[in-house]
Amino acid sequence: MTDYMDLKESMLEAYTQWGAYWRDHQIEHLLSIFPEGQLCIKVDGKLVGVALSLIVDYKSLGDNHTYEDATGNYTFSSHNPNGDVLYGIEIFIRPEFRSLRLGRRMYDARKELCEKLNLRSIVAGARMPNYAEHADSLSPKQYIEKVKNKELFDGTLTFQLSNNFHVRKVLKGYMPGDAESREYAALIEWINIYHEPKPTFLSEEKMQARLGLVQWQMRSFKDYESLCEQIEFFVDAASGYKTDFILFPEFFHAPLMAEFNNATEAEAIRGLAKYTEPLKEKFSQLAIAYNSNIITGSFPVMRADKLYNIGFLCKRNGAVEEYQKLHITPDERKAWGLVGGESLKVFETDCGNIGILICYDVEFPELPRLLAEQGMDILFVPFLTDTQNAYHRVRHCAQARAIENECFVAIAGSVGNLPKVNNMDIQYAQSAVFTPCDFAFPTNGVKSEATPNTEMVLIVDVDRELLKELNHKGSVKNLRDRRKDLYRLGFTRQNVDLHEMDFAVR
Repeated sequence: MTDYMDLKESMLEAYTQWGAYWRDHQIEHLLSIFPEGQLCIKVDGKLVGVALSLIVDYKSLGDNHTYEDATGNYTFSSHNPNGDVLYGIEIFIRPEFRSLRLGRRMYDARKELCEKLNLRSIVAGARMPNYAEHADSLSPKQYIEKVKNKELFDGTLTFQLSNNFHVRKVLKGYMPGDAESREYAALIEWINIYHEPKPTFLSEEKMQARLGLVQWQMRSFKDYESLCEQIEFFVDAASGYKTDFILFPEFFHAPLMAEFNNATEAEAIRGLAKYTEPLKEKFSQLAIAYNSNIITGSFPVMRADKLYNIGFLCKRNGAVEEYQKLHITPDERKAWGLVGGESLKVFETDCGNIGILICYDVEFPELPRLLAEQGMDILFVPFLTDTQNAYHRVRHCAQARAIENECFVAIAGSVGNLPKVNNMDIQYAQSAVFTPCDFAFPTNGVKSEATPNTEMVLIVDVDRELLKELNHKGSVKNLRDRRKDLYRLGFTRQNVDLHEMDFAVR
């Protein structure tokens, strides 16, 4: 970032007609998520040329996209380390250093990177800055053909074609405000002939996902093994319908606290923590055995004399990742002494990117928005509520998160009564899956919901293709239409683990 002022000056000189440039926080974020994709050339210690790029899943992006789509609404949320295409989002040279073949050197470096990362191709939207002069007599297609045949010269397009790129199609409205190109661009592509396709028979990402939501009945268990038998029953039942995800509620294992009824509430929840690690291992085994990704609800965890509320994503490939409850309710703080975690991340799965928030966290819109910035498709919310008013806080907030973040939201809670366990007497829940409210979805935004306060498993199919269509063609575009010129969202803590918080967009 020490060269940022040079970058800004170079970009302003290269695009004098626009006066536009990437802000420092955007470049910083780009360097944090994909440092090897950002190239520059220095002359006598001065930055004179820049090439910026992302890795994208081209099937998700599609041929009919805009510059805004390619850059994830300028947040770079379109970057996918598991994608198949290197997307060139920027390349410019200071005017006084042009005609020195510096641009070709950066393109050669991009090609080397594409080969090194075993990506299928390099794709970019090439402006046509001279097209406005010929728009009255030539269509974009005719203009491109004449540039190809060297009958006309176009500063940008000619350069791209000379670097062995071919035109894939013409894009309309690619970059609004580009009067020189009449908002047209040539979608160009360079094919990596050394690309070796990755095996996909086990790892291919699915656009459709089947969710299994466990609405758990609180009941007394004679021992830990009895609880595990009930857990496996639900996993077995849900997996019988070929579910991709199984969601359990928050603290569904609370019946085991009966063992500590003679202790204080704070001591009892800490006693319950001894079962967390065995349950984590049990769920991981079940995820593999029953071929389903399991969101385990949540459990108390002691770390450095502090008590956290933590759950686990147990993937069917054997991997285990954790999520933490960040916001602690006043009662949880008073009765149990829980403290909030500091980890928030999007999880990559074989059925898309998911986020997981525990109960109270979904009532804070900032968290799902940060996850949505990183391409979250499905938000899972395990919860535990005692009364109907507490439940409706979670429900209504979850439904709002689905609309404002253009994603699916699945919530699952526990029901019934639990005698002889302090602070866990009653529960109320109605598990459900919520959607955005647009023509491709239910009119009320409720995909499906369970019977209130009744033990059951809710099986629901969701289609992520509908989310992508909504993002491009929806009646409203909540993610795109935010006024980032007026407000912004980001992390304020400087000591946050950026490996986990790598999406701190400002």
